[in-house]
Amino acid sequence: MTVDERHTDVTDVYSADEMMTVEASRALAGVASCFVGIGLPSTAANLARTTHSPDLVLVYESGCLGSKPDALPLSIGDGMLAETATSVVSVPEVFNYWLQAGRIELGFLSAAQIDRRANINTTVIGSYDDPKVRLPGAGGAPEIAASCGEVIVIVRQTRRIFVDRVSFVTSVGFGDDPGDREKFGLRGRGPRRIITDLGILQPDEHGDLVLTAIHPGVDVEQVRAATGWDLRVSDDLRTTPEPTDTELSVLRHLQSTMGQR
Repeated sequence: MTVDERHTDVTDVYSADEMMTVEASRALAGVASCFVGIGLPSTAANLARTTHSPDLVLVYESGCLGSKPDALPLSIGDGMLAETATSVVSVPEVFNYWLQAGRIELGFLSAAQIDRRANINTTVIGSYDDPKVRLPGAGGAPEIAASCGEVIVIVRQTRRIFVDRVSFVTSVGFGDDPGDREKFGLRGRGPRRIITDLGILQPDEHGDLVLTAIHPGVDVEQVRAATGWDLRVSDDLRTTPEPTDTELSVLRHLQSTMGQR
């Protein structure tokens, strides 16, 4: 039985994407500032701000600081982000004075590919000179991966995405060897949590990803089957708590507001 088919203690069913988004929002508890992207990161961040972290400062790449949207934005250029922001600055300023200066505690990223050392590819699949697929590119992701205090990656888990080695390193996770982040002069601690629709992976002391949690209704072999390398499993593997009534209700309300303003 899949997680989508299971009846839960919250008198409802929930999807794998909802479980992933709720868990990502929970990871923001106690966080002061978050660099947010559109899509699942924005949904998770706004769920956190609407529920357990009302003082969370959302920073969008467009230069909107402290946005408090009452609906989910369609893009980083959505007018509601500027209308509800504490301050609006230029894009160079948000990167130079806020992100690269180390003033943002946590950043969200996603990935087209991610490897066993949390390096992220959003550039090409295959050879750079003759790619099978050309992807949207870097955007602000390399700076987020380099300079935020830490990074959370939200991505669906498949063997196509979770590869042994990415085709191209767009954003450095932990490089090829222990100590690469320090060698490259990267300010932040890098990806500390990879939240997927199956569970949570976290780096060990050397930067290699380890499965530390699975979502309800998921077993370890499902996660291993969706991973392109021999995934290690923590001795302290836990199961994430199911979404509560409140989390699901607020999340679904937020999703229903997309594009309505």
